[in-house]
Amino acid sequence: MEFPEFILAHSNDDPAELALKRSRYASDVEDFDLALSTLEVRRKLRTKVPEWHAVPSLRFPLRLSGEQCSSTETAFYKAWVVLCARGWAQVPEGAPSSKRVADLTGGLGVDAWAFSKVASAVLYNEMNPALAAAARHNFKALGADNIIVANHTVGDVPVSEILGSFRPDVIFLDPARRGEGGRKVFRLEDCSPDVSALMPELYDACAQILLKLSPMADITMLSTRLPGVRHVHVVEAEGECKELLLWLERGWEGGYDITVYAGGKTLTFTPEEEASAKAELVDGGFSGGLDMPGAGALFEPGKALLKSGAFKLPCARFGLRKLGVNTHLYASAEVVPELAAFGKWFAVREVLPFSGKAMKTFKGLRADVTSRGLPLTSDELRKRCGVLPGDGTVHIFGASTAHGSVLILSERITSAV
Repeated sequence: MEFPEFILAHSNDDPAELALKRSRYASDVEDFDLALSTLEVRRKLRTKVPEWHAVPSLRFPLRLSGEQCSSTETAFYKAWVVLCARGWAQVPEGAPSSKRVADLTGGLGVDAWAFSKVASAVLYNEMNPALAAAARHNFKALGADNIIVANHTVGDVPVSEILGSFRPDVIFLDPARRGEGGRKVFRLEDCSPDVSALMPELYDACAQILLKLSPMADITMLSTRLPGVRHVHVVEAEGECKELLLWLERGWEGGYDITVYAGGKTLTFTPEEEASAKAELVDGGFSGGLDMPGAGALFEPGKALLKSGAFKLPCARFGLRKLGVNTHLYASAEVVPELAAFGKWFAVREVLPFSGKAMKTFKGLRADVTSRGLPLTSDELRKRCGVLPGDGTVHIFGASTAHGSVLILSERITSAV
């Protein structure tokens, strides 16, 4: 068979089972091992990058590249950041751009493909020869004819040599975040390449740099170690904090803002705004439970909002009240639509004192359970309450508040947001 035919014929087969039947199928395609790795990567791309999954002629020689690549959503967010620095909300869709982008750590090529949609030219550089060759083939199959493919190792080869005659307006790097034995790392010096050591070279070549770093990295620390941090983007997708993006400009010393992206929406603030904000706490006391007047709704921040450090911002900007100084749950009289993309909203049904007696009232209930600010984990609280696995509708929060610890029985609100 032709390669695309083989891929389509076995698109629903388990690559591991096919590998065990090598003697039966190996002669059906020119490169059986490439077909197996392609099939395995395609399983990940089905929902992650469906536009690529729809093209059976694409080739993927490295299985790990499918795990590490960006999704369509996160790749196109980076493309819009390149287009306007602060995010896609500020530029109309389809706006033409003459920008030239150099992606020095190409990988599977999803980011370079997204850049090609908004830039006039893209340089894709990948150190692995097989991955670079596959990318050259794949970009052609995808119709991305404005991407130039190069094969060099950043750090071993000078940035100027990798770029050659290509003059980028923006350089993008996504350092590998795996150390010895495949363990995940997040410190700059443990990533490959070490961008902190490369900054002089990068700034000599280009005034604007976009870095994708580990979501585990500390934003404040990065801003002190890397010169010229102007914008920070915390990107959430599928309920997880997926990416931490830093936009750097040569010579910039004016501080930075932070943009949280989730569900197609953005929320931007500055560290100074967060530092000066006041967080109003839920008032009231115990009367058979915590009296929370005007607290009919509960807001649980998403992972990107929490990662951004915007702990007081929901109070200062949107009028919410924190349950406790160190408990990142917020009460409101009603749902605030502007925050709907950045967390979950719940309708408060009952508030009880944190006690064994109260916990027994939940026994046998199907509910999700979260512990916030308490000396026990969510799993431990779930076991003590004796609840059964929930379906996302009913939720029990165990929380430390300014007036004592409480149990909050709530229901997820989706229709209003």
